[in-house]
Formats: sequence, C-alpha cells, structure tokens
Amino acid sequence: MAAVTVPYGSWPSPIGAGLAASLDGRPEYVGTVGSEVWWTEPRPREGGRRALVRRPAGAGPERTVLPEPWNVRSRVTEYGGSPWAGTERAVGGPLVVFVHFADQRLYAYEPDAPGAPGPRPLTPVSAVGGGLRWADPVLRGTEVWCVLEEFTGPAPTDVRRVLAAVPLDGSAAEDRSAVRELTDDRHRFTTGPRISPDGRRAAWLVWDHPRMPWDGTELRLAEVTADGTLAGPRTVLGGPDEAVAQVEWTAGGTLLAVSDRSGWWNPYRVDPESGEAVNLCPREEEFGGPLWKPGLRWIAPLPDGLVAVLHGQGSSVLGILDPESGDLVDAAGPWTAWQPTLAVSGTRVYGVAASPRSAYEVVELDTASGHARVVGAEGVDPVDPAHYPEPQSRTFLGPDNREIHAHVYPPHHPTVRAAADELPPYVVWAHGGPTDHVPPVLDLHIAYFTSRGIGVVEVNYGGSTGYGRAYRERLREQWGVVDVEDCAAVARALAAEGTADPDRLAIRGGSAGGWTAAASLAATELYACAAIIYPVLDLLGFAEETHDLESRYIDALAGPPQTLAVRCRERSPVARADRITAPFVLLQGLDDAVCPPAQAERFLAAMRGRSVPHAYVAFEGEGHGFRRADTMIRALEAELSLYTQVFGIQRTDVPRLELEV
Repeated sequence: MAAVTVPYGSWPSPIGAGLAASLDGRPEYVGTVGSEVWWTEPRPREGGRRALVRRPAGAGPERTVLPEPWNVRSRVTEYGGSPWAGTERAVGGPLVVFVHFADQRLYAYEPDAPGAPGPRPLTPVSAVGGGLRWADPVLRGTEVWCVLEEFTGPAPTDVRRVLAAVPLDGSAAEDRSAVRELTDDRHRFTTGPRISPDGRRAAWLVWDHPRMPWDGTELRLAEVTADGTLAGPRTVLGGPDEAVAQVEWTAGGTLLAVSDRSGWWNPYRVDPESGEAVNLCPREEEFGGPLWKPGLRWIAPLPDGLVAVLHGQGSSVLGILDPESGDLVDAAGPWTAWQPTLAVSGTRVYGVAASPRSAYEVVELDTASGHARVVGAEGVDPVDPAHYPEPQSRTFLGPDNREIHAHVYPPHHPTVRAAADELPPYVVWAHGGPTDHVPPVLDLHIAYFTSRGIGVVEVNYGGSTGYGRAYRERLREQWGVVDVEDCAAVARALAAEGTADPDRLAIRGGSAGGWTAAASLAATELYACAAIIYPVLDLLGFAEETHDLESRYIDALAGPPQTLAVRCRERSPVARADRITAPFVLLQGLDDAVCPPAQAERFLAAMRGRSVPHAYVAFEGEGHGFRRADTMIRALEAELSLYTQVFGIQRTDVPRLELEV
C-alpha cells in the first residue's frame, strides 16, 4: 500500500489517550511464596489501585489476590516501598501481610483458607496521610519485622522511623504499645531488615539529612538475641561519601552489598566483623541505583551460590554472576531494561523487564536451562505494533563537550508520511527525580505522540543515574543549569542536523522534570511551548513544603540553606516568571504531598497580568504521579491540544484546551 502524505502531527492513530491510560504503569515488588510468583500491578481503570497478583508454578493463569477496593501500596516517605511479604505454610496455604493504601494499616490474609475470611488488621488505625505507616516487611516467626514511620507533629518533617516488630496475632490492631521497636530513631531513614539464614543476625541500611541515599548510606548489622531484640548494632560499611544501595544474605550466610565506593555501584562480599569489602565484579557499570524506596532489589542470591544481578550503563539487563570467579552471563531474550525488583525460587529468577517492542512484564529465568519466558502481566498488543516508535539511543555533546545521553523517538506510522520538505515537531521529555533515568522501552504515552507525527526525545541529562557517580554528580548545586543546558543542547542538535523543526520544539516533564521544563522556558527562547506536570517551581517553598525525604534534597541540588534565597532568585520559575513568553499547560494533582499545589498557585500568581497563553488543569484525588485512567486521558489530550494550537496542527479528534491570558 502506498503511503499517504499528511502533515506531521495530523496523522491518524489507533493509539488513543484511553488506550495509553489503561495500560499505564508497570508491575512492581516481585516476590515468591512457595513455588508461586507474586507481584503488584497497576489498575488505572479501578481508581488507580495497586492489585496484588499471584501465579501458580508451571502452567496456570495469574489471579488477583484481593478484590477492589484493596490497594496494596505503602506511603512511607510518600514514595512507599515494598508493601507486602508472604510465606507458604505447611498447612493452610499462603500467609501474606500487606499495607492497604487507604488507611496505611498492615493486614494479614490467608487467601486459601476455608471460607476465605477477609484480611485482618495487624496495626492500629491512624490519621489518613499521617500517623503510622509501614513498609518493607519480612515474616519472622510470630511477627512481621518492617519499617515503621510515625508522624509526631503537623509538619511534614515531624516524623521518626525505626525498625519494628508487629505481632501476627492481631494484638497490636487496637494497641500501639504491642508493636515492639527494634531500633532507636537516631537515624532519619531506614530500610527494612534482612535476616541471616540462621536467624542470628539482621542487616539494614540507614542515612541522615542532608544526605540522600545516593550520596551516603551506612550498612548496619546487629545480633538477633533469643528474645527477638537487636543487640550491638554497628556500622560495617558505608559512610557520608559511599552509597550502599542494597544488602542481602546468601543461603550460606555470606553478607553481600551493592556499593558505589569505586564510583560505580558494584556488588561486594562484606566481612561482618572487619567490614572488609571485596568487589565481586569490578566494572564501570551500575549493579545498583537510587534507593528512592525501601525494598528495591538489584541483586538476588540463588541457593547454589550464584547471584542474579541487574547491571549495565543506562539501562540494566539481567545476568547471573559467579561470585568466586567473577564470571557474568547475561540472560537471553528481547528485554533491554529491567526494574530493580528480583525474586528467587530454586533455580528460577523472577523480575520485571521491557523492551522497545514490549511494555514491562514479569519474566522468569530458569538458570538450570537458561530459558527465559514471560509469566505475568503479559500485554497483548492492543494495536498493530507497526505503529510503535523505534527508539535511537544516542550521545550528544553539550557545553564543555560533556556527553549527554538521550533516546530519540522519531515520528512513525506504517502507512502515513509527511511531505519531504517538512520537518517534524519534537518534544523534549525531561525525566523526574532528578536522580533517576529513563530507558528506551515501549511507552504508549510516547507512542500516542509519535504515531501522530510528533517526535519525542527523552534526555538523561547530567545528574541522571546509570552512568556512574561522576555523571550523576554533575547536577550538584547545578539544578536548573545543567539539566536545562543539556536538554537544550539535545534539542538544538536535532534541529541542526535536520531531524526536528527548530520552530516547533517543545519541552515537557513531571516532578523534577516539570522544574526543568518551566526553568527552560525562563532560561531560553528555544521552545515554542511546554507541558509542566506536578512540578517543583519554587526552591524556597519546596524546601519548606515537601515531604521529609526530599526536604533537604535541595542542599545537594541547589546549595546549602544559606545560599538558597540567592539560587531561588536566579533559577526558580516563580522568581523568573517575567522571562517566560511561551505558552504552557500546567497539570497538577491536588493531593500531591511531594510537590504541593501551592507551588503551582504561586507560579500562576507570578504569571498573572502577563500576556502568555496558558492553562491550569487540576485533578482532585490525584497525588504525585497520576494513577487514574480518567486523569491520564485528560492530561494527554490537554498536552496534545497545546501542541496542535502552538504548532499549527489540524486535528478534530482531541478536545480543545482553552488557553487563558
């Protein structure tokens, strides 16, 4: 069939906003219960809840463990953490404990018990959004050991965190005093405990303000006494300038850790007595990442002594490491990016992976045979994959000839093209974090635009993870400078080489990416418009209003408190609103505790009286990161409408976004 010629941006597409929204999100927190694999997965059409799912060993379909409205998701540090743990009992089938998002209580559930009684609470009722929260649980005898987060006052930073033991008999459901605290609250942040196979030792990670977990953490170790207390806790690895991202025990009782002491997160064997650490695979690759949430896993020991690892530069792949020889063999298969969640059962390793042609799915690797297959969350292509974009991973040069990593998604359609003399519009996507990165995988939110003839380029600007400590520290005290410059350098390069139309460039981002998008409008006239999504817009306000985890993040990103007022005037979009002339849409969740709506409101007040077309779309019931299908549909269509109006694109299939002056 001969291709039809249609202007860029006006192409017909089978990938609607509803389809993209319905398939948004990915499986998380993979674990094993006996021979079964379990995980949580998003349900945008069910109010954005996270469902707990199980799949029997061998053949058999996956099953949802809990019906609506059960929502298996923790709010510890607002971003959450591992919200469930389970075990296979000799009689009665599985026992699972989980956190329910609505009330943040810890529950126990026996899904295969006769009569299927419902979940029973293990912890007390507390104020929604405050009070008591739980994460990263592990079952130990008659108790659940986990992270306890307790709010002690009205401010977001009035909070303490400890390791705690919750009785499984439900005696703490009405009695807070029945919860045993295993550690004191000397350290501001903690992950859950990892208990040695013989039950005699526990290891966990801690860190304190003003450090973030990728700046410096400590590996703590303690003896577990006969009465279930932790004796003689001490630091055996880490410190202010060494970020330990994960700690695990092997089946033989060896202590493993992932540390960036070499400048790259590598796996180490750690002597529990001396703290001596031996690098098991010294490479300029990352075997770990930013510890945004407790319970992330980049390594998982196998019973035979081998270790499953995620590793690479930029994106991670799954490999099997022999810790004695250092040999590393990667799993076969099409998957090019793996998420930091791994689980092991016998010779089988489970994880969550995606590729440019497939969204995130649960994958099983049988290390005995080397065979890998999809076992859960497998998506059926809702449209002809010929409409999916083909990403190009490239390296660009920015100021001072520094390398910038990016993934370019050109406009793509199987039967439509544009005129030979027309250049396509492009949108620069700035990721959140900013200490994070984006891999080149199938994302229907990207395909929503590329299938219509609008190109996308995702930029892993300086400060991103995946490329070593030196690369991520480029952003130290340079937030609003390096990220803005790197995104602009990539956009200019695409325009200069004839890939993108220099007059139809846009920038978009959420959270920290929203900051970069808004700051870019104030710093340059390169972009014709911007989509700014649940953003940081005011450095001073952010430090005062955000949640505890990130309340001192600004110290590293922009500078210590004594210089913050100056940096705010120099970089904050709120303070530089008079420099913004390009149209924008601002999308905000009204329940956002990370980037509160007050940020958006101050920015809009600063824009008042200026002739800049813009729209503000706020969503009740949404927090940081949109989860409901109807919200995502409205957000995608609003963003597309902005581009059609600014770029002069003719479309009649998207509701018009009313831009105000």
